[in-house]
Amino acid sequence: MTRSGLAVAAAVLLLLLGASAIALWSQFRREGRLSARLEAVRLAERTGLDANRQGAAVGLSGAVAAAGSAIAKSGLLSRNTLAALEQTLAATNVRGSNALGLFVGMKIFMLFFMPVVAFSLLQHFNMSPLMRNVGTAGAALGGLLAPDWWIGWRYKKYLRAVTNGLADAMDLMVICAEAGLSFEPAMTRVAREIQSAHPAVSQEFGLTASEFRVSADSKVALRNMATRTNLDGIKRMTATLAQTMKYGTPLSDALRVLSAEMRHELLIRYETRAARLPVLLTMPMILFILPCIFLIVGGPAAIQVSHSFHHDQPVQQDR
Repeated sequence: MTRSGLAVAAAVLLLLLGASAIALWSQFRREGRLSARLEAVRLAERTGLDANRQGAAVGLSGAVAAAGSAIAKSGLLSRNTLAALEQTLAATNVRGSNALGLFVGMKIFMLFFMPVVAFSLLQHFNMSPLMRNVGTAGAALGGLLAPDWWIGWRYKKYLRAVTNGLADAMDLMVICAEAGLSFEPAMTRVAREIQSAHPAVSQEFGLTASEFRVSADSKVALRNMATRTNLDGIKRMTATLAQTMKYGTPLSDALRVLSAEMRHELLIRYETRAARLPVLLTMPMILFILPCIFLIVGGPAAIQVSHSFHHDQPVQQDR
């Protein structure tokens, strides 16, 4: 099989993986919207109505979610693994009991679907059975890991958004506290005001404020916020606020200290990235900039030497 045929097969497989990822993303967005509609009237411990059952997907997505839920409940996956998956899905705005089943079912579906597609496509190319088997196994592995890669990318993106906007949220919290608002109204106001600039922080603050309204213990809501994000800044903020509520210390002073610390950490992070730039620019400079400089500096000299050698050659006379 020629190289062009292999390139076409690889491109087709990548296209199928991209289409599957887009379908998974759209289904997760639908699940997130369905669960968000009932989030305001549902208890924090999820003892209310099940949003995903009321809006359960039909057809193929419903069958995939049902199969994934059966696998998740069968005991093949440990409790720690399931808890980590639920935490990751919740951090990417995919909440509800049906989300975990849909994710696991999509992994199993792509594990069997992608090898079938790859094997069918590779039959049209003149290649050895070993290469065909390797391509089919690679498609199965890619189909199994593609949902993990996609959800991991979304999770890291969400955590970066929360980290970047947390300092601004703390500044707004200080203003609200100095204006006389208590913690829960201040968090609700900050979630509304910061929504356009930092949607991820607004989402976390809004969900925590809702849990404050329905929970009897404020520490539970703060602990849930720290568990969802698993960020050091959020953990430090929740611990400080819990101590403030317990001992009755001024809220504005605690928030001001937290804001200054987060600003300092953000500045250190930016300085660290800036310090890495010279190292990262070394290879591009060697490959693209230095050859141009050598050409500009040494090019005229090379042309002069070439002309001098050309003129110094003796002219042969015709006999």
